[in-house]
Amino acid sequence: MDTITAVRNRILQLCGEREISINKLATICALPPSSIKNILYGKSQNPKLITIKMICDGLGITLGEFFGTPEFDALEQEVT
Repeated sequence: MDTITAVRNRILQLCGEREISINKLATICALPPSSIKNILYGKSQNPKLITIKMICDGLGITLGEFFGTPEFDALEQEVT
């Protein structure tokens, strides 16, 4: 699994846990829905950390809570 897939899966997991749609997530995070959809549908291959931080702020979690999952811990080093 690559990092963008892990980010996408985490966003979907958090929305599922809270039973909110992508549009609702965008509203509570003060982001355009297209920003989140670009991450989810693979258009954005390198989402900015500030975007992830805004998602965390909207959901009331820290960056550590966002990235502190076994899925992120298991990622291979990506060197390009």
